[in-house]
Amino acid sequence: MGNKLNISLFGSCVVRVDGDGGVEITGAKHRALFALLATAPLGRRTRSYLQRTLWGSSCYDGGRQNLRRALSDLRNILGENFDRFVKCTNSDVELDLSLVNFLGSPGVGAFMEGIGIRDRGFEEWVAAMRADESQIAALYRTTPRTQLGRPLPRITALPFQRVMGGDNLRVLGDWLAEEVCRSLSRSNLLSVISHLSSRALAARTTDIMDVRRELDVDYFVTGSIRDMGGRVVVDMDFVDARDGSILWTRQIAGPQASFLDGISTSLDGAVRAIGRSIADEAISYVNDRPLPELEDHHLVIGGVSLMHRPTFRDFAKSRTLLEEAVSRAPMVAETHAWLAKWYVLSVFNGWTTDQPGDTQRALDSSSRALDINPDSSFSLVIDGFAHNNLKQRLDVASQRYDTAIDINPNESLSWLLRGALLAFQDEGGEAIAAAEQACSLSPIDPFGYFYDSLSSTAHLAAEEYGRALELAERSLAFNDRHLSTLRAKIIALHFLDRGDEARAAASDLMRRQPSFRLNEYAKAHPSSGRALGQRALVALKAAGVPSA
Repeated sequence: MGNKLNISLFGSCVVRVDGDGGVEITGAKHRALFALLATAPLGRRTRSYLQRTLWGSSCYDGGRQNLRRALSDLRNILGENFDRFVKCTNSDVELDLSLVNFLGSPGVGAFMEGIGIRDRGFEEWVAAMRADESQIAALYRTTPRTQLGRPLPRITALPFQRVMGGDNLRVLGDWLAEEVCRSLSRSNLLSVISHLSSRALAARTTDIMDVRRELDVDYFVTGSIRDMGGRVVVDMDFVDARDGSILWTRQIAGPQASFLDGISTSLDGAVRAIGRSIADEAISYVNDRPLPELEDHHLVIGGVSLMHRPTFRDFAKSRTLLEEAVSRAPMVAETHAWLAKWYVLSVFNGWTTDQPGDTQRALDSSSRALDINPDSSFSLVIDGFAHNNLKQRLDVASQRYDTAIDINPNESLSWLLRGALLAFQDEGGEAIAAAEQACSLSPIDPFGYFYDSLSSTAHLAAEEYGRALELAERSLAFNDRHLSTLRAKIIALHFLDRGDEARAAASDLMRRQPSFRLNEYAKAHPSSGRALGQRALVALKAAGVPSA
């Protein structure tokens, strides 16, 4: 099956061919030409209409020549795909709508926003379309529009009910629930219902079925707060809203006078436990069920969790789950972004059997995510991740990370990957600061090993080899298949003058990746031209890794 032509008509107009060998049309009138054809009955317009609408300011012969030139340009850009998409006769130009995938949806951004074409005929056409967008709504129904009924697990925290004590404990119980919601909302893997909603519901009822029905959540946190002889005691329950079963309980206690001093650490521990419970439950759920029987929200959380587990079997299965999520919901940006990350990890860790193909698939998936939602901070991060690790485009990556942080300063992965980028640029101190910020903002993601791995790289850049080794070993204890972490361990051991251990780790690396060679590593790694990269090459070579 050939590639599709992706067209976005709302917001920034995008015209792009997907798949291997994909290409994007950038010329304003070239994109406008496709928009005019895509919105026409049967995808067909007369040449005279196209000439008049796009080049009305020119004379008839000038407009005809401009249209011929535009079609010739598109033929050169699209190559053999041009004849698949476009059919030209002496009188008409026709676009094969069966090969078109429409991105976005009516109302999400202005129609043909910012296209910048000033010909009167085109401006009148745009104004008419904006006045009645329903006239092209049918086009969007030809593209699968199925959304995930619940793309991510939904969760909230109910105010902790005061059992004994003064009114100050009622206020404290409400604040604690708000802090739990705030921490949970930092994750890309959860959909958090507003604390205001849970507070309003808790004022009327605490019945589990009411919580499930009115807030439409999969999980919730509830519990009590009381004064026990000058000590504040909080009992916290994490509940599966489907059947009311308690997944775990936890108690936080301390002297009332100093209770708030240590509450941050206690809440972080509770929130991490929530993340682990949801991830573990999703893995257990997807392991013994066929794809058609899986609930929608288990696809993403299960796929992401398996992607970051140590066995290659789990990594391979995660792709199946994420592809199913994309298939069910082609217009959810984040699912495309997670799939892009899968391909990046597959290539960067040397697990792929089709490096060029998987590289292109990673870039296609991250581009599709941004086509759907250009302001998705997570999609921006993953697109930067792909460009940094697969194309060594540190400039593109830096721009993506900075934009993501501008949109969402709490996007932990932005800070983490920005830290890795700074490490690759020998900015060790700034890299450590960014990595620490990432860890503080990511209390629940089920792949802490990845944060430890890139934090280790930040410490390598700062030549803090003891801390780098500690983080690398902690990461490898959870996932020993992440080969870049094993390389970080070798580098740290070498510069700590622990040569025997470095050589043993290098033997492990070569056992896991027999094809690994320093000359190829030097060509592919983003830091190879910097001091960090040169130190890495020295350490790996000394540990016995072959050059060619």
